[in-house]
Amino acid sequence: MTVKDLIDDLELDVLTAGDLTRLVTGGYCGDLLSWVMGRAKAGDAWFSVMGNVNAVAVCVLADVACLVLCENAALDDAAKTRAEMEDVTILRSTRSAYELAVTLSQKLS
Repeated sequence: MTVKDLIDDLELDVLTAGDLTRLVTGGYCGDLLSWVMGRAKAGDAWFSVMGNVNAVAVCVLADVACLVLCENAALDDAAKTRAEMEDVTILRSTRSAYELAVTLSQKLS
């Protein structure tokens, strides 16, 4: 599935649009940035409530397909600017990381 498919299937809001044709190959839930950096895989959709510039850096370092801000978490202005510069896709949902991850898992099966 592509990031665009993920947006449609999970009814996500687009906050920054990077490469929407990128393949989503898995998912990762977590808010401890150093933990995510060492464990998320390239191509994952990362579900988190961290909407700051450091989260954008983790997206780049871990090469995730996108960051999905859960539970309507905020994206700060500095993070939005940096995400646009780095071509990082950031999405948002009112749903929890658990709900989104379960739905993604079903779609990828």
